[in-house]
Amino acid sequence: MTQSPSRPLTIDFVSDVVCPWCVVGLGGLEAALEAVRADGITADITFRPFELNPDMAPEGENIGEHIARKYGSTPEQSAANRAMITARAAEAWDGFEMRMGPDSRIWNTFDAHRLLSWAQATAGAGGQRALKEALFRIHFTDGRSLTDPGVLADAAAKAGLDRSKAVEVLADDLYAAEVRAEEALWRSRGISAVPAVVVEGQYLISGGQPAAVFEAALRKIAAGG
Repeated sequence: MTQSPSRPLTIDFVSDVVCPWCVVGLGGLEAALEAVRADGITADITFRPFELNPDMAPEGENIGEHIARKYGSTPEQSAANRAMITARAAEAWDGFEMRMGPDSRIWNTFDAHRLLSWAQATAGAGGQRALKEALFRIHFTDGRSLTDPGVLADAAAKAGLDRSKAVEVLADDLYAAEVRAEEALWRSRGISAVPAVVVEGQYLISGGQPAAVFEAALRKIAAGG
């Protein structure tokens, strides 16, 4: 029998809001946490910043062109990959709809990460989680620009956060230093791909894993490794 920890497990969810596998991974992780809750295993999740494309211009890039340039994928391979990830996301996260198509764009996400840091600092884990989901949906479902301050402020409002405060954060470049420092920290710890789910600061679960993989790992960690 799994021995429940005396306190919630700490989970650092290192990810980017334009990473479709991060959607899959978060859905799988949260489903796993729901499954182990009856055994007294709980967790505190903090979302940590990682930029897949830190040098991307504000206007973003067409997703097909981006994938072809970065990975050498053909249009057919790119389309097949989008279809597969869309299905995985719908399976992992009930009600989540990805609408990625050949005309979709990928964005620089630094400002989105600044908002997530602000949410964590001012609204705690619940506010940060709500904003993370809002950003995922604005990008993958609505196809709106993640470099548009108005769009980002809308995401904050959808998450139940103060829209006017979000506008101030974006306009004043607040939390930029915090995001840079966290990104450097996780890179120094060897994180080079996301999602990277770090439990108790030492156990790494990589990739958009299904719920069963997360559940097995969490039970093992809760039992003492």
